[in-house]
Amino acid sequence: MNGKRIMAAALAAALLAGTTAAANAQSDIKIGVLLPYSGVFGGLGKDQDAAIEMGFDDFGREVADRGITLVKADTESKPNAGLAAVKKLILRDKVDLVVGIISSGVLAAVRDYVHGSETPLIVTNAGNVDITGERCSPWIVRTSFSNAQIVRDMGPWMAGEGYGTAFLMAFDYAAGHQMMDTFREGFEASGGRIVGEAYPPLGETKDFGPYLAQVKAADPDTVFVFFAGGPAIKFAKEWAAFGMKDEVQLSGAGWLNSALYVKKQGADAVGTLGALNYYPSIDTPENHAWQEKFRAAHGRDGSEFGVAAYDSARLIVSALEATGGNTDDKAAIVKAMHAVEFTGPRGPLRIDPMTNNVIQNIYVAQVEARGDSVAAAIRHTFPAVQDPPNGCTL
Repeated sequence: MNGKRIMAAALAAALLAGTTAAANAQSDIKIGVLLPYSGVFGGLGKDQDAAIEMGFDDFGREVADRGITLVKADTESKPNAGLAAVKKLILRDKVDLVVGIISSGVLAAVRDYVHGSETPLIVTNAGNVDITGERCSPWIVRTSFSNAQIVRDMGPWMAGEGYGTAFLMAFDYAAGHQMMDTFREGFEASGGRIVGEAYPPLGETKDFGPYLAQVKAADPDTVFVFFAGGPAIKFAKEWAAFGMKDEVQLSGAGWLNSALYVKKQGADAVGTLGALNYYPSIDTPENHAWQEKFRAAHGRDGSEFGVAAYDSARLIVSALEATGGNTDDKAAIVKAMHAVEFTGPRGPLRIDPMTNNVIQNIYVAQVEARGDSVAAAIRHTFPAVQDPPNGCTL
């Protein structure tokens, strides 16, 4: 009798295990979307949200008979709120992966928790160099850029174009200094000379006039800057109003004239040089197709923010397909991402297994007038730009 009971219990357990396995096989893959839907970066978060949705529409919302469910959380553009949001996604919502993050401050706040929980995080914007350098993690993959990657080749290129002196200007925080330091290194190594620097306090600058006066006194060949969003619009307008536009070449990281707001800058932006990983004017079939689809859906050009989010969806789906939809082995998912290569709207893309940072083209573009509007035209391409390890050991 005891033997029969044991056999019955074993059979029941086997049936239960089989049922549970089948249920797990059919359960949805949960992907946490961690973006600022409010706060200072709310507009960028919503832009990336739209592109992520488009990406999963295009590349698949089902892998190996498992649906893909997006679970969204608002970072509020604040580090503490971002940390609380990622904890909710991982602990309560039990997501398999997380994608997103605009702010480097938020990324720094969530880094240790994501690393400790061994949850794959695909970063769609935040560019802090350390996250794929000294503070890299085998669980954090970046599809956007590092701050240094965007401007590293711009210094030698501008020196080669005949600009012998430069004045540096950016907000006084990590990203600003990382970009200026990287530009300086390449510019000086190529024979250029820095004749001045200014670092206005982040978020407190209501008037760029005093800083533009410093530029005028230094009389450089070019001013190299990093400003984005509302401050970029304001800087371009004050630059033109200050009478600098025809005297000194304005240049910088390409967010100065992002596709999101270059039309608001209008004629004030014409002539500006920028370096960025994406411009709407990239002349490839992949980009034309994406821009046509994005304009039809949203009535405006897709931006560099949108492209990074769109490509992230493609990377995730490709990796999940390579693992047969298995999300139990998180290390296998990241390893599969290292093997993914494709050409998207911004060009060829792959993930560097040495750093988990993206390898991609960087473009130099100049804003020009087009009828009654303006747009950035590509002048040069740096192919397959790859960061050095910078202290990263994965």
